[in-house]
Amino acid sequence: MTEFEQFDIAIIGGGLAGGLAALALDARGFSCAVVDAQDPSLMGGQGFDGRTTAISYASARVFKRLGLWDAISPGAEAIRDIVVTDGRARGRFDDGAISTFQLHFDSRELGGDQPLGWIVENQLLRKTLNDAIAGADHISMLAPARRASTRYENAQAVTELEDGRSLATALVVAADGRFSSLRAEANIKVNQWRYRQTGIVATVVHERSHQGVAQEFFLPSGPFAILPLTDNRSSLVWTERADAAAAFLALNEKDFRREIENRFGPYLGKLEVTGKRWSYPLAFHLAQSYIALRLALIGDAAHAIHPIAGQGYNLGVKDIAALADVLRDARELGLDIGSLGVLDNYQRWRRFDSATLALGTDLLNRLFSNDIGPLRIARDIGMGAIGKVAPLRKIFMRQAGADLGKLPSLMAAES
Repeated sequence: MTEFEQFDIAIIGGGLAGGLAALALDARGFSCAVVDAQDPSLMGGQGFDGRTTAISYASARVFKRLGLWDAISPGAEAIRDIVVTDGRARGRFDDGAISTFQLHFDSRELGGDQPLGWIVENQLLRKTLNDAIAGADHISMLAPARRASTRYENAQAVTELEDGRSLATALVVAADGRFSSLRAEANIKVNQWRYRQTGIVATVVHERSHQGVAQEFFLPSGPFAILPLTDNRSSLVWTERADAAAAFLALNEKDFRREIENRFGPYLGKLEVTGKRWSYPLAFHLAQSYIALRLALIGDAAHAIHPIAGQGYNLGVKDIAALADVLRDARELGLDIGSLGVLDNYQRWRRFDSATLALGTDLLNRLFSNDIGPLRIARDIGMGAIGKVAPLRKIFMRQAGADLGKLPSLMAAES
């Protein structure tokens, strides 16, 4: 007879979404097993993931309430301002001045000393999450380990691992990424398309201080973002045409730096590329359902959006916080946390919000990633109009802060 390891919830995928989900659910009193194919000791190194993540100010409340922020804050650079500029490579600056076609979001307009968000290196986030999981009483990290199969029954879900272990849980959380096998096995359809763009990520050290300003420069090939990091560094998220990206990635250090300077401009002085270059194809997908019997999708398993607004991870954080609230409320009422009736509350909370933001970022990318004259004029007029209306600027800043709509308790502002 098969012996089962019993948990309330099995989380498949121990990355930035799965790890945070385990800690949020643990804080709500649920026992969790986290299954990941990677060795946790390898996940915290820059060689594993040298990218960065934008943490909105509402998402940061989750990390603070879970007791994680003290470990993150020394390596988190606050975003004090966001400057959005429309232009072309080599034409952004005139005698060192930024183009007049720009939109400026100043965090001081929100009141107090609240930044718009923070930029954090993924290696620090991964290490913080894994360290906290290792110290949690009701989380078991099963890694490296691979899921072999999952079957969903009326009373429980049974997850078999390749090493022979069997997990019996009330719920399975799919945190297994954009190519989620759990989603596919549940026959959940996906609306998806590929962009003809590749994201190039690199870190630069520069001569002058960025002063907490995040720059988003819209080029015909796609947005070029300069995101502030600690120690006079910035993370570059460079969206390039897919058919041209490979050539840029193959450049030697001197030529690669020159291409960055053509887009970066001189406002931060001399710069030097440090560390590895990263690249990934850009695509959109949105699951047609976030749930099935005893299954809930979170993060990239549920949605993947264009990085133009830096909101991809924040969408996943809101998924996690909402799911934690829904499951806590269901347990307090004595309900089965894996039932479709309970999980539908999660789906109704999250899917429309995710779809709205996902389609909005898609439209924004299509509007700006071109050099069509009439569109350029229209968007510059639009940027100018938004820049002159303070209430509109505040709405955009609150959207960037993931602070609009019905917020889960872990994300809500203090009353």
